[in-house]
Amino acid sequence: MNNEIKSLWPELDWIKNEELREKTAKTWEIAIERSVLTAEDLNRIPFTLLVGPDLKVTFMDHKRSVVHIAKDAGEKINSMYHGELTADMDVLIAGAILADVGKMLEYVKDENGNAIQGTYGKYLRHPFSGVSLAEECGVPAEVCHIIATHAKEGDMVKRTTEAYLVHHADFMTFLPFKERLEIKK
Repeated sequence: MNNEIKSLWPELDWIKNEELREKTAKTWEIAIERSVLTAEDLNRIPFTLLVGPDLKVTFMDHKRSVVHIAKDAGEKINSMYHGELTADMDVLIAGAILADVGKMLEYVKDENGNAIQGTYGKYLRHPFSGVSLAEECGVPAEVCHIIATHAKEGDMVKRTTEAYLVHHADFMTFLPFKERLEIKK
């Protein structure tokens, strides 16, 4: 695992299975190699193109918060549901880290250096390209399932517990930016 990925994703250390940790990191390495975006860009660009260019929450702010929220939720499930509902923490964390890796192929930069959706992204949204990148790196199916189902594309299939946790962590930290009710007093 290279230092750029380690500094981008300190949460990789939470994955206990060394092979899964390395495959997760390798997926990000390949995605960044193929992208016009750099690791530095990810700490600068807004986390979504759907809210507006003045958003201060960066791609990495959002992505890392999703990983933290999903991890916390998985730990609660594992400690409070008597083993009747469980979350595989390595699968959960790897899936949360990889959920938006496909955006590295979906985005391009405009003439001002701002991230915008490119032609590739218009044809293949990030859940599809993310699964492709992850499979190339040997990421197991249960993690690829999270990548594939974390966004609206996953609404037509059954999700695993881990996929539900990532999906909801992602949307609960996105929708309030896009659709929150604000009552002026």
